[in-house]
Amino acid sequence: MRWMTERRAAGFDAMTDLPSGVRAALEERFTIGLPEVEARTPSEDGAEKFLFRLADGAKVEAVYIPAPRHRASGSSERVTVCVSSQAGCAVNCAFCVTGRLGAGRNLTAGEILGQYLVVAREKGFGPREANVVFMGMGEPLLNLAQVSRTLDLLEAEVSPRRTTVSTAGVVPGIRELARRDHRPNLAVSLTAAGNALRTKLMPINAQWPVEELFAALEEWPLEPGRRITFEVVLIAGVNDSPAEARALARLVKRVPSKVNLIPLNESAEWLPGLSRPSRESVDAFGSHLASSGVDVTVRWSKGLGAAAACGQLKGRETPGRLLRVPPPSVRS
Repeated sequence: MRWMTERRAAGFDAMTDLPSGVRAALEERFTIGLPEVEARTPSEDGAEKFLFRLADGAKVEAVYIPAPRHRASGSSERVTVCVSSQAGCAVNCAFCVTGRLGAGRNLTAGEILGQYLVVAREKGFGPREANVVFMGMGEPLLNLAQVSRTLDLLEAEVSPRRTTVSTAGVVPGIRELARRDHRPNLAVSLTAAGNALRTKLMPINAQWPVEELFAALEEWPLEPGRRITFEVVLIAGVNDSPAEARALARLVKRVPSKVNLIPLNESAEWLPGLSRPSRESVDAFGSHLASSGVDVTVRWSKGLGAAAACGQLKGRETPGRLLRVPPPSVRS
Protein backbone atom coordinates (compact mmCIF):
# COMPACT_ATOMS: atom_id res chain seq x y z
CA MET A 1 0.00 0.00 0.00
CA ARG A 2 2.85 2.40 0.74
CA TRP A 3 4.21 1.77 -2.76
CA MET A 4 0.87 2.56 -4.36
CA THR A 5 0.09 5.64 -2.25
CA GLU A 6 3.20 7.30 -0.84
CA ARG A 7 5.54 6.25 -3.68
CA ARG A 8 2.93 6.41 -6.49
CA ALA A 9 4.03 3.11 -8.06
CA ALA A 10 2.12 2.24 -11.23
CA GLY A 11 3.20 -1.43 -11.31
CA PHE A 12 4.42 -4.25 -9.08
CA ASP A 13 7.86 -4.36 -10.73
CA ALA A 14 8.67 -1.00 -9.12
CA MET A 15 8.21 -2.43 -5.61
CA THR A 16 11.86 -3.35 -5.26
CA ASP A 17 11.85 -4.20 -1.54
CA LEU A 18 9.40 -7.07 -2.16
CA PRO A 19 10.90 -10.45 -3.08
CA SER A 20 10.91 -11.05 -6.83
CA GLY A 21 8.71 -14.12 -6.42
CA VAL A 22 6.08 -12.09 -4.57
CA ARG A 23 6.18 -9.40 -7.24
CA ALA A 24 5.73 -12.03 -9.96
CA ALA A 25 2.79 -13.58 -8.11
CA LEU A 26 1.16 -10.20 -7.64
CA GLU A 27 1.66 -9.35 -11.31
CA GLU A 28 0.01 -12.62 -12.29
CA ARG A 29 -3.03 -12.23 -10.05
CA PHE A 30 -3.69 -8.51 -9.65
CA THR A 31 -3.74 -5.19 -11.46
CA ILE A 32 -3.02 -1.70 -10.14
CA GLY A 33 -6.00 -0.21 -11.89
CA LEU A 34 -5.12 3.45 -12.04
CA PRO A 35 -7.29 5.51 -14.40
CA GLU A 36 -5.81 6.25 -17.79
CA VAL A 37 -5.18 9.91 -18.57
CA GLU A 38 -6.89 10.62 -21.89
CA ALA A 39 -6.32 14.38 -21.90
CA ARG A 40 -4.84 17.14 -19.78
CA THR A 41 -6.12 20.69 -20.20
CA PRO A 42 -4.19 23.45 -18.42
CA SER A 43 -5.75 26.79 -17.54
CA GLU A 44 -3.99 30.15 -17.53
CA ASP A 45 -4.38 30.41 -13.74
CA GLY A 46 -2.36 27.25 -13.08
CA ALA A 47 -5.28 24.86 -12.64
CA GLU A 48 -5.33 21.75 -14.80
CA LYS A 49 -8.16 19.43 -15.78
CA PHE A 50 -7.51 15.69 -16.16
CA LEU A 51 -9.85 13.63 -18.33
CA PHE A 52 -9.68 10.00 -17.22
CA ARG A 53 -10.79 6.88 -19.06
CA LEU A 54 -11.79 4.05 -16.72
CA ALA A 55 -11.48 0.33 -17.43
CA ASP A 56 -15.01 0.02 -18.85
CA GLY A 57 -14.62 3.10 -21.07
CA ALA A 58 -16.46 5.50 -18.75
CA LYS A 59 -14.88 8.95 -18.54
CA VAL A 60 -14.62 11.28 -15.58
CA GLU A 61 -12.72 14.46 -14.82
CA ALA A 62 -10.60 15.64 -11.91
CA VAL A 63 -9.01 19.03 -11.36
CA TYR A 64 -5.65 20.06 -9.96
CA ILE A 65 -5.72 23.50 -8.30
CA PRO A 66 -2.39 25.04 -7.29
CA ALA A 67 -1.83 26.51 -3.85
CA PRO A 68 -2.72 30.20 -3.50
CA ARG A 69 0.15 32.58 -4.18
CA HIS A 70 1.37 35.57 -2.21
CA ARG A 71 0.88 33.92 1.17
CA ALA A 72 3.04 34.79 4.15
CA SER A 73 5.97 32.50 4.77
CA GLY A 74 5.17 29.54 6.95
CA SER A 75 1.65 29.25 5.54
CA SER A 76 0.13 25.78 5.46
CA GLU A 77 -1.62 26.37 2.13
CA ARG A 78 -1.56 23.30 -0.09
CA VAL A 79 -2.58 22.24 -3.55
CA THR A 80 -6.12 20.93 -4.00
CA VAL A 81 -7.36 17.95 -5.98
CA CYS A 82 -11.03 17.87 -6.91
CA VAL A 83 -12.21 14.30 -7.61
CA SER A 84 -15.34 12.82 -9.15
CA SER A 85 -17.46 10.19 -7.41
CA GLN A 86 -19.81 9.26 -10.28
CA ALA A 87 -19.68 9.16 -14.07
CA GLY A 88 -22.58 11.50 -14.76
CA CYS A 89 -25.07 12.87 -12.24
CA ALA A 90 -28.77 12.33 -11.69
CA VAL A 91 -29.30 15.37 -9.44
CA ASN A 92 -29.73 17.78 -12.40
CA CYS A 93 -29.03 21.13 -10.76
CA ALA A 94 -29.96 23.89 -13.18
CA PHE A 95 -26.57 25.61 -12.94
CA CYS A 96 -24.32 22.56 -13.46
CA VAL A 97 -23.12 21.18 -16.80
CA THR A 98 -22.58 17.73 -15.26
CA GLY A 99 -26.31 17.53 -14.59
CA ARG A 100 -26.94 17.70 -18.34
CA LEU A 101 -25.45 14.20 -18.67
CA GLY A 102 -28.13 12.52 -16.61
CA ALA A 103 -27.45 9.53 -14.39
CA GLY A 104 -24.23 7.61 -14.82
CA ARG A 105 -22.68 4.91 -12.68
CA ASN A 106 -21.06 4.99 -9.28
CA LEU A 107 -17.28 4.89 -9.18
CA THR A 108 -15.46 2.38 -7.02
CA ALA A 109 -13.20 3.52 -4.21
CA GLY A 110 -10.23 2.51 -6.34
CA GLU A 111 -11.44 4.68 -9.22
CA ILE A 112 -11.97 7.67 -6.93
CA LEU A 113 -8.66 7.30 -5.09
CA GLY A 114 -6.95 6.58 -8.41
CA GLN A 115 -7.77 10.06 -9.68
CA TYR A 116 -5.96 11.61 -6.73
CA LEU A 117 -2.97 9.25 -7.04
CA VAL A 118 -2.49 9.90 -10.75
CA VAL A 119 -2.75 13.68 -10.31
CA ALA A 120 -0.26 13.48 -7.44
CA ARG A 121 2.15 11.46 -9.57
CA GLU A 122 1.80 13.76 -12.59
CA LYS A 123 2.07 17.02 -10.62
CA GLY A 124 4.81 15.78 -8.29
CA PHE A 125 3.40 16.32 -4.80
CA GLY A 126 3.63 13.85 -1.95
CA PRO A 127 1.67 12.76 1.13
CA ARG A 128 0.30 15.51 3.38
CA GLU A 129 0.81 18.13 0.66
CA ALA A 130 -2.76 18.36 -0.67
CA ASN A 131 -6.38 19.00 0.13
CA VAL A 132 -8.90 16.66 -1.47
CA VAL A 133 -12.42 17.79 -2.29
CA PHE A 134 -15.24 15.56 -3.50
CA MET A 135 -16.70 18.27 -5.71
CA GLY A 136 -16.23 16.81 -9.17
CA MET A 137 -18.74 14.90 -11.25
CA GLY A 138 -21.60 13.23 -9.39
CA GLU A 139 -23.30 13.47 -6.01
CA PRO A 140 -20.93 11.88 -3.45
CA LEU A 141 -23.65 10.95 -0.98
CA LEU A 142 -25.49 8.91 -3.61
CA ASN A 143 -22.34 6.76 -3.69
CA LEU A 144 -21.65 6.87 0.01
CA ALA A 145 -20.33 3.33 0.47
CA GLN A 146 -17.50 3.85 -2.03
CA VAL A 147 -16.87 7.43 -0.93
CA SER A 148 -16.52 6.21 2.67
CA ARG A 149 -14.01 3.54 1.58
CA THR A 150 -12.07 6.25 -0.26
CA LEU A 151 -12.03 8.42 2.86
CA ASP A 152 -10.63 5.49 4.85
CA LEU A 153 -7.85 4.97 2.29
CA LEU A 154 -7.06 8.68 2.05
CA GLU A 155 -6.46 8.99 5.78
CA ALA A 156 -2.99 7.47 5.33
CA GLU A 157 -1.82 10.72 3.77
CA VAL A 158 -4.61 13.33 3.81
CA SER A 159 -6.07 14.43 7.13
CA PRO A 160 -9.88 14.42 7.39
CA ARG A 161 -9.55 18.13 8.23
CA ARG A 162 -8.14 18.61 4.74
CA THR A 163 -10.80 16.53 3.03
CA THR A 164 -14.18 17.97 2.04
CA VAL A 165 -17.29 16.17 0.83
CA SER A 166 -19.84 18.32 -0.97
CA THR A 167 -23.49 17.41 -1.30
CA ALA A 168 -26.58 18.88 -2.91
CA GLY A 169 -28.47 17.90 0.24
CA VAL A 170 -28.91 14.12 0.46
CA VAL A 171 -30.20 14.04 4.02
CA PRO A 172 -29.82 10.28 4.73
CA GLY A 173 -26.24 10.47 3.47
CA ILE A 174 -25.48 13.45 5.69
CA ARG A 175 -26.76 11.56 8.72
CA GLU A 176 -24.73 8.47 7.85
CA LEU A 177 -21.56 10.45 7.15
CA ALA A 178 -21.98 12.13 10.54
CA ARG A 179 -21.53 8.76 12.23
CA ARG A 180 -17.98 8.31 10.95
CA ASP A 181 -15.29 8.36 13.62
CA HIS A 182 -13.13 10.61 11.43
CA ARG A 183 -15.40 13.00 9.59
CA PRO A 184 -14.39 15.10 6.59
CA ASN A 185 -15.40 18.71 6.25
CA LEU A 186 -18.96 19.05 4.99
CA ALA A 187 -19.97 21.44 2.21
CA VAL A 188 -23.59 21.88 1.17
CA SER A 189 -24.72 23.32 -2.14
CA LEU A 190 -27.54 25.58 -0.96
CA THR A 191 -28.00 28.30 -3.62
CA ALA A 192 -31.42 29.47 -2.37
CA ALA A 193 -33.05 29.81 1.03
CA GLY A 194 -36.68 29.17 0.09
CA ASN A 195 -38.10 25.84 -1.00
CA ALA A 196 -39.84 27.13 -4.13
CA LEU A 197 -36.75 28.68 -5.73
CA ARG A 198 -34.37 26.01 -4.45
CA THR A 199 -36.53 23.25 -5.96
CA LYS A 200 -36.47 25.02 -9.33
CA LEU A 201 -32.70 25.31 -9.19
CA MET A 202 -32.03 22.02 -7.41
CA PRO A 203 -34.78 19.42 -7.96
CA ILE A 204 -33.37 17.31 -5.11
CA ASN A 205 -34.97 19.85 -2.75
CA ALA A 206 -38.39 18.38 -3.56
CA GLN A 207 -37.28 15.16 -1.85
CA TRP A 208 -35.36 16.73 1.03
CA PRO A 209 -36.60 20.30 1.51
CA VAL A 210 -34.75 23.02 3.38
CA GLU A 211 -36.37 22.18 6.74
CA GLU A 212 -35.24 18.53 6.61
CA LEU A 213 -31.81 19.52 5.37
CA PHE A 214 -31.18 21.91 8.24
CA ALA A 215 -32.56 19.49 10.81
CA ALA A 216 -29.78 17.11 9.73
CA LEU A 217 -27.15 19.87 9.63
CA GLU A 218 -28.00 21.00 13.16
CA GLU A 219 -27.15 17.47 14.34
CA TRP A 220 -23.83 17.32 12.47
CA PRO A 221 -21.03 16.93 15.06
CA LEU A 222 -18.61 19.86 14.79
CA GLU A 223 -15.30 19.81 16.61
CA PRO A 224 -13.95 23.16 17.89
CA GLY A 225 -12.89 25.37 15.02
CA ARG A 226 -14.80 23.47 12.33
CA ARG A 227 -17.78 24.78 10.42
CA ILE A 228 -20.14 23.73 7.68
CA THR A 229 -19.54 25.40 4.33
CA PHE A 230 -22.49 26.55 2.23
CA GLU A 231 -21.96 26.97 -1.49
CA VAL A 232 -24.21 29.49 -3.21
CA VAL A 233 -24.08 29.74 -6.99
CA LEU A 234 -25.24 33.24 -7.94
CA ILE A 235 -27.29 33.57 -11.14
CA ALA A 236 -28.17 36.97 -12.56
CA GLY A 237 -31.81 37.90 -12.01
CA VAL A 238 -32.58 34.57 -10.34
CA ASN A 239 -31.14 34.43 -6.81
CA ASP A 240 -28.90 37.50 -6.49
CA SER A 241 -31.35 39.98 -4.97
CA PRO A 242 -30.95 41.72 -1.58
CA ALA A 243 -34.09 39.96 -0.35
CA GLU A 244 -32.57 36.59 -1.18
CA ALA A 245 -29.36 37.59 0.62
CA ARG A 246 -31.29 38.49 3.77
CA ALA A 247 -33.25 35.21 3.69
CA LEU A 248 -30.04 33.26 3.16
CA ALA A 249 -28.35 35.01 6.09
CA ARG A 250 -31.20 34.12 8.45
CA LEU A 251 -31.03 30.48 7.35
CA VAL A 252 -27.30 29.76 7.48
CA LYS A 253 -26.87 31.37 10.91
CA ARG A 254 -28.71 28.37 12.36
CA VAL A 255 -25.41 26.42 12.29
CA PRO A 256 -21.73 27.38 12.66
CA SER A 257 -20.92 28.05 9.04
CA LYS A 258 -19.31 30.05 6.30
CA VAL A 259 -20.65 30.87 2.84
CA ASN A 260 -18.80 30.57 -0.45
CA LEU A 261 -20.46 32.70 -3.12
CA ILE A 262 -19.76 31.26 -6.58
CA PRO A 263 -20.68 33.50 -9.52
CA LEU A 264 -22.19 31.22 -12.16
CA ASN A 265 -19.69 29.65 -14.52
CA GLU A 266 -21.56 30.16 -17.75
CA SER A 267 -22.05 27.70 -20.60
CA ALA A 268 -24.05 29.01 -23.54
CA GLU A 269 -24.59 25.50 -24.92
CA TRP A 270 -25.29 23.56 -21.73
CA LEU A 271 -26.80 26.23 -19.45
CA PRO A 272 -28.80 28.35 -21.91
CA GLY A 273 -30.46 31.45 -20.54
CA LEU A 274 -28.41 31.57 -17.34
CA SER A 275 -25.80 34.27 -16.85
CA ARG A 276 -23.26 35.40 -14.27
CA PRO A 277 -24.18 38.47 -12.20
CA SER A 278 -22.04 41.58 -12.46
CA ARG A 279 -19.19 41.99 -10.03
CA GLU A 280 -21.15 44.83 -8.41
CA SER A 281 -24.16 42.55 -7.82
CA VAL A 282 -21.94 39.82 -6.36
CA ASP A 283 -20.20 42.30 -4.06
CA ALA A 284 -23.52 43.75 -2.94
CA PHE A 285 -24.88 40.27 -2.18
CA GLY A 286 -21.78 39.47 -0.17
CA SER A 287 -22.01 42.76 1.70
CA HIS A 288 -25.59 41.97 2.73
CA LEU A 289 -24.45 38.64 4.16
CA ALA A 290 -21.44 40.14 5.93
CA SER A 291 -23.51 42.93 7.50
CA SER A 292 -25.79 40.22 8.91
CA GLY A 293 -22.85 38.56 10.65
CA VAL A 294 -22.24 35.80 8.10
CA ASP A 295 -18.65 34.80 7.27
CA VAL A 296 -18.62 35.04 3.47
CA THR A 297 -16.09 34.62 0.67
CA VAL A 298 -16.56 35.20 -3.04
CA ARG A 299 -15.00 32.32 -4.94
CA TRP A 300 -14.09 33.32 -8.46
CA SER A 301 -13.50 29.81 -9.74
CA LYS A 302 -10.13 28.68 -11.02
CA GLY A 303 -9.92 26.59 -14.17
CA LEU A 304 -12.35 28.57 -16.34
CA GLY A 305 -9.89 28.50 -19.24
CA ALA A 306 -9.88 24.71 -19.17
CA ALA A 307 -13.63 24.27 -18.56
CA ALA A 308 -12.56 22.92 -15.18
CA ALA A 309 -14.35 25.35 -12.88
CA CYS A 310 -17.22 24.60 -10.53
CA GLY A 311 -20.18 23.17 -12.45
CA GLN A 312 -18.31 22.72 -15.74
CA LEU A 313 -17.13 19.10 -15.55
CA LYS A 314 -18.70 16.74 -18.06
CA GLY A 315 -16.25 13.91 -18.78
CA ARG A 316 -16.11 14.71 -22.49
CA GLU A 317 -13.98 16.81 -24.80
CA THR A 318 -16.68 17.14 -27.48
CA PRO A 319 -19.89 18.78 -26.18
CA GLY A 320 -22.03 17.45 -29.04
CA ARG A 321 -21.61 13.89 -27.77
CA LEU A 322 -23.38 14.62 -24.51
CA LEU A 323 -26.96 13.72 -23.75
CA ARG A 324 -28.38 17.17 -23.26
CA VAL A 325 -31.21 17.42 -20.76
CA PRO A 326 -33.15 20.71 -20.86
CA PRO A 327 -32.55 22.65 -17.65
CA PRO A 328 -35.60 23.37 -15.52
CA SER A 329 -37.17 26.79 -15.86
CA VAL A 330 -35.86 29.05 -13.11
CA ARG A 331 -37.60 32.31 -13.88
CA SER A 332 -41.02 33.08 -12.52
